[in-house]
Order: sequence, then structure tokens, then C-alpha cells
Amino acid sequence: MKLKKRSRLKKGHYSIPESTEKEHGKICKYWNQRYNLFSKYDQGIKMDEEGWYSVTPEEIAIKQAQRCHGKVIIDCFSGVGGNTIQFAKVCSSVVAIDIDPVKVEYAMNNAMVYGVANRIDFVVGDFIQLAPSLKGDVLFLSPPWGGPMYSKVESYKMDMLKPRDGYSLFKIAQSITPNIIMFLPRNVDLAQVEELAWLSSPPLTLEIEESCVGGRVKAITAYFS
Repeated sequence: MKLKKRSRLKKGHYSIPESTEKEHGKICKYWNQRYNLFSKYDQGIKMDEEGWYSVTPEEIAIKQAQRCHGKVIIDCFSGVGGNTIQFAKVCSSVVAIDIDPVKVEYAMNNAMVYGVANRIDFVVGDFIQLAPSLKGDVLFLSPPWGGPMYSKVESYKMDMLKPRDGYSLFKIAQSITPNIIMFLPRNVDLAQVEELAWLSSPPLTLEIEESCVGGRVKAITAYFS
């Protein structure tokens, strides 16, 4: 057992490479999950510190993308590209938007690792400002949850989302399409999620799915249409 452990350590399965640790000083707890985030991590994937705790696990991103097969999809807070990549595999077209140019650069790199960069239009910009000019069949909303501390609250409320509260973001999304996917914390107030559907005019249908990895609920995905 000791020999096997040492062998795996040499391959980097238990220790964070020095270069990575310097660049991402707070990602130790996420390091062992890297292949859950990107199965091709070792082939040149790039992430900033926020990406480590905010990117959608690949297994979940694949399931979300399957619901959008053949559609034009807008990924409004695309980050380092976890969802964008999986959408590009099955959708007819993907628009990936993020306000942070570094994240967009990393998302482009990661999409090239997966061989789908030519199927994505990357945009550096503010989704809220760009919304009036956007067109698509499905809109994917995975706005920032406010950092890892979101899990410490008993009931996560819509006004905790960034950069606007969930109600405002949802209203902006509806100006583009009624087909909306929201990726939200597992402890989100489900009554508020349901409220988004019946406050709409006309009311929208809603399906709530527990998004799991390794049998553990990581988040919930809400499908509105």
C-alpha cells in the first residue's frame, strides 16, 4: 500500500504541483476533484481561482447539455467554459459570455482542449448590458453564487445571486427566450424557484432536477419552458 501511494504521488494524484499552488493558493480542497470538473484536465486545462469552486462538474454539464440538443444556446456567465464545452458538443451554436477577459481566454483554451472551440462564439462583456441584442433558443443562467460561503446558509435566497438578484436576472433572461435553465445551489429556497415560474406571464412549466456527482447532490438544475 505504501509503495502504491508513493507511486501515485509522483504522478500528482495526491499533491498539487508547485506552479499550480502558487497560482491558486486556495484550491487545495478542490484539487482532488479536478477530473470531475474536466476529464481532460491533464491535457492543458486552465482555471483561475474562482473557476475551481464555480465550474459545473462535467458529469452534470453533460446532462444539462443533453436537454438542449440541436438548439442555439446562450451561456450567460460562462466562466472557464465547463458548460460551454458540453453545449458545443450537442448544440447547433453556442454564445459564451463572461465579463472577465481572463476567464474568456481560459474558456477558449479549454474549448480547444476538447476540440469544440470552432463551434462557440466567445464574448467578453456584461450579459445584462448585452441582453437586448441577444437571440437564442435556450438561455443558461449560472450566475455567481457569492463564493464558497453559500453552503453555510440554511436557505439560499434569490437575492444572494450576483451581479443581480435572481428575479431581476430571470426577467432579463425572459426578454430573450422563455426556455431558461438555471443552475443553483443545492440549498436554494425551492419556493422562490417555483415563484419564478408562476410569476411569469404566461406562467412557465418548471422541472427541478437534483444534480449529483458520485451519489451526492451538488446543486439543483431548474428547467423553465
